[in-house]
Parts: sequence; structure tokens; C-alpha cells
Amino acid sequence: MRFGFDKTDLMIGPITVSYWVCGLILGAIWYVMLGAWDSRKIRVVGAGTDEYKLILTATSWLFGTLAIVSYAFSLDTARGYVLLALPLGICGIVLSRWVQRKVLHRQRARGESTAKVLVVAGSAAAAHLVRSLSRQPSAGFEPVAVHVPGGTMEDPLMHAVGVPIAGTELTVASVMASITRHGADTVAMSSGNTLSPNEIRDLGWALADRRIRLIMAPALTDIAGPRLHVQPVSGLPLVHVSTPQFSSGAHFAKRVFDIVTSGLLIAVLSPLFLLLAAIVRGDGGPVIFKQQRVGLTGEKFHMFKFRSMVVNAEDLIPELAEQTDGNGVMFKMKNDPRVTPAGRWMRRYSLDELPQLFNVLLGDMSLVGPRPPLESEAAEYERHVHRRFLVKPGITGLWQVSGRSNLSWKDTVRLDLYYVENWSFAGDIVILLKTLKAVIKVDGAY
Repeated sequence: MRFGFDKTDLMIGPITVSYWVCGLILGAIWYVMLGAWDSRKIRVVGAGTDEYKLILTATSWLFGTLAIVSYAFSLDTARGYVLLALPLGICGIVLSRWVQRKVLHRQRARGESTAKVLVVAGSAAAAHLVRSLSRQPSAGFEPVAVHVPGGTMEDPLMHAVGVPIAGTELTVASVMASITRHGADTVAMSSGNTLSPNEIRDLGWALADRRIRLIMAPALTDIAGPRLHVQPVSGLPLVHVSTPQFSSGAHFAKRVFDIVTSGLLIAVLSPLFLLLAAIVRGDGGPVIFKQQRVGLTGEKFHMFKFRSMVVNAEDLIPELAEQTDGNGVMFKMKNDPRVTPAGRWMRRYSLDELPQLFNVLLGDMSLVGPRPPLESEAAEYERHVHRRFLVKPGITGLWQVSGRSNLSWKDTVRLDLYYVENWSFAGDIVILLKTLKAVIKVDGAY
């Protein structure tokens, strides 16, 4: 369409080729490249960001190769054609995969298109693995039974997670029998199983003969994929876990992104700032509410928000403490009587948080990071929770896109520490995009 329906501009030696033919050939090669880079594998489709990363990697290789070939053989490939095909193709592929993912998630919510998993592990490890798989049904793993070697058929942990116990004597034959009995098509093994290395090898062969997947789930929690590296030594796969890196270069890039983005947002949203300020000022109280929070390395700073409560809201906390809907550490109320009518709808869409963009610009906060705690909350932290102070607190974070005030304290801490341990620039972009969805959905905002 870039050149119309009749024009044939591409010359390959003495041959003149229509760009419509070029488009069909490019599309076919593109399709093959996406398959060659495993972007359609079951383990990446439907969950996580690996699927989209593989799409971008395959596309980069395709168009990089196209550019090199065109230059090396002096092919007169029109730059306009490439500049249109690349972004339109990527957008089309990503959009179609996103639609497919949404359809797949709905199917998995109904129990369809889901792997039936037999968990083989010790009691505690099996319970943890079952809970983890059940917590994210969109990943497509449904635990149907567990083998608990050395346990009992009345194991309270297993009954608590609601999965039947397939057996307590662990052999290759018993695992294969349980697969048949419970209709499993995947076996997930974690710590606490009593199979020897040779027996695990034999089990792997038996599963391969029946086209049943084997998943090894090491006893590592909240470790992001890029930090895991497998090194085979004498046929034994060693899993290396790299140490979290807080390099000065990464901090500098994050700070530059924060300054540029927050500055642009303040400029674009300045009319909204003025409108909200006028609304808040309507009851005669101050527009901005300043509250001392704990930030990077435990340093204290004043966090800015549009005032959404009555002027003496802080003084009323002792009277309302017993009515908290929080998670044991943070004070929260779903129907807080201190919230003004204007403040209620501002909080519903997180508009009261907008002045924190100035905190980002000043360097006290980042766009993405752990939730900035009050001093009273920080005083109750266990020792390991203080690792969240290794990075700047954020306006949004994993806690914001994973349930906000609906989260338990344990889940809030887990998400914050996961962010600190596994920070990446790409991860920040994903969180910012998910934040928009969370704000519109307004779930957990009070």
C-alpha cells in the first residue's frame, strides 16, 4: 500500500519483484522466525513478559538481517517500506498475542487449557508449591494431587490447601500410577522428595515416553528469571543465583527517567492540578497535605498529597484505631469518616497522589518503588523488611498493581522485597503500564 497497487520498484539483479510479493515473503519469513525463537512455546505463551521479549528479539534479527543483506547486495529496498512494515508488524503481532492471552486467561479461569499437575515434594514444600500455582491460575497450572514421601494420608497441610494426597511411598511406578489415576499431564518436583538422581532420570524417561512434562521447582522464592543461570557440570544442572546489583549506572538511568517523566507529567497535568487544588480549597483548609515518610536508607522526607481528609484527620487516628481495615501494620479504613466528599472520589482514582510527582522531581521518591512507610510502620518492621530501604520509595509499585489495600501485610512485604531484589528498567515500564489499569479498575483503593 506504501507504493500503490501497480508499482514494482524492487530490483534483484535482472528481476523486478512486486512489493506485494515482498510483503508475502517477509510475512512468511517473519512467521518462521517467531517460531524459531520459541515465542509460541507453552512455557512462555499466556503469562509473563518473555513472550513479548521473544517477539521483539526475533523481529530485530529479521529486520537487522534484511538491512545487512540489502546493503551487502546493493538491493534497492525502499526505506519507507521497511519503516512502515516494522512498527505496524510489531504492533499487529503484540496486539494479536495480547488478545489471545486475554482469551486464554478466561479459559483458564474456567479450568480449561490448563495443565493438570501432580506435585512431588515434602509436606511443607508441596503446600507452598500448591499455593503458589493456585494463586496465579492465569499461568495455567492446576494442582490435582500430591505425593508426600514419608508423610501421612491425613497430612493437615495438604488438607488445608485442598489437594488430595496421591501417596506417601515414592517410587517411579507409584508416580506413574498416580498420573493415570488423577489424569495429570505435568509432574512438578520440589524439595523433600526421596528419589535418587538415577530414579529421577528414570522418571524423566518414563514421563517423556508418555509426553508428560517434568518441572523441577527449586526451593527458591521471589527470584526473577534473569538472576537464574543453569550451568551443566558432568550432566548435573547447577542453578546459579546472581547477587542483586545496585550499580551506579542503573541508578543514574532510573533517576534520569524519573526527572524527565515526572517533569513532563507535571507540565501536561498542570490544568488538572489547578482544578483539584480549587476543589480541595473549597472547605477552607490547606490544599496540600504533607506527611513525614521513611525513604532511601531510612532517611525521612515529607511526602505531598492533595488533602482528601478533614484538617484534623491525624488527631482522630487513636479514636479509630480499633476499626482499621488494614493489614495489621498499616492503618486503613474502607469507610473512613475523616475523608471529605471530594477526597473520596479523588482517592478512588488515586488523584490525591499526583503531587508526589514533585517528590520524584526533588529526588525523595521514584516513579516506581516500594510503598513509602510512616515512621510508626517502619518501627514495627522485622529486620529483613528493612531491605526495602535499599531503593527509593515509589508513587506506584508491585503493591499498587497487585491489590493495593486488599493485600495482607505478608504479601505487601513479599512484593516490596521482590522488587528490591529483582529491579530492572523494563520491569518499571511494565509496572507503570499496569498502574493505569489498576487505577481505572479502582480495586483496593480506599
